[in-house]
Amino acid sequence: MPNWSELLGEIGRLGSPFDILRRKYVSELARYTKRNVICYYSGWLQKPELGAASAVNDIDKNGLMTTINGLDTSKGLDLVLHTPGGDTAATESIVDYLWSKFQGDIRCFVPQMAMSAGTMIACSCKEIWMGRQSSLGPIDPQFGSIPAHAVIEEFERAIREVQSNPATAPVWQVLLSKYPPAFVGECQKAITWSSTLADSWLRRNMLVGREDQDKCVSTVLRELVDHSVSLAHNRHLSADKCREIGLEIRSLESDQKLQDRVLSIHHIYMHTLSSTGAFKIIENQSGKAFILQAQQVLVAGSPTCPQAGPIPTEIAGGGGPGGVPEPPNAV
Repeated sequence: MPNWSELLGEIGRLGSPFDILRRKYVSELARYTKRNVICYYSGWLQKPELGAASAVNDIDKNGLMTTINGLDTSKGLDLVLHTPGGDTAATESIVDYLWSKFQGDIRCFVPQMAMSAGTMIACSCKEIWMGRQSSLGPIDPQFGSIPAHAVIEEFERAIREVQSNPATAPVWQVLLSKYPPAFVGECQKAITWSSTLADSWLRRNMLVGREDQDKCVSTVLRELVDHSVSLAHNRHLSADKCREIGLEIRSLESDQKLQDRVLSIHHIYMHTLSSTGAFKIIENQSGKAFILQAQQVLVAGSPTCPQAGPIPTEIAGGGGPGGVPEPPNAV
């Protein structure tokens, strides 16, 4: 018979009801597909105040290393992805790591949203599974909230207008003086970087062997990278639209059992992110997980302290601080 401390340890290993249900549904999907499953979830919708911490960043590599360790990589990977996007450099590193482990045998499942850098990750896979409710997004680079394309368009417009009408020079001088040195050049490099990555990833995996590969890649890049085409970085692109521009999109509705399992996973992750301090979860079918949590810390001025101020949010997880600065070049 287990003693008090042994039972307490067993309770701790079982985890919360959220942990138990996530493990149940993720393992059910793995049994159904007979493939490895990793869920990569961000809580940016539930905790928008965390900003870049909930976006794709270099900390995520630790989560992927944790969850891939011990897997039979010959079975391939089904990546269930829900993210707002994030840092371009981190995205490149993550995709390269996944490729080195699974050699492109990766299917991406998007139950709701994989935006920006999330779309880049999805495009690096051999196929993307989406439902009627699912969305991908443009991958045009951003500096803060400023689209790199918009900066270049504005600069080129300034040149044209000053050349045709020198009297407009003082107006444009005021506007363009707000840009830091070399900013326009950095914007152009950022566009080239994201375009080059998407181009190479599509050619080596999703669109490999396609007779119309060049035309298809060109169409995808125009629709996803060119801000003058997408018009807004947060634009939601449906499964039909993504299929129309040439991406290899599979319909979740075509396999009801698969859809039920994927959406059950999505719902329990959303419940976890809404009801706990977790703001990022990377987890595999064996229950091995990497979870970052936001903790509220009471300080002077809190409701329990008469002299108090606000209750700030402290980022913690993975055994240490998890705060991440706003990336200078994000998608």
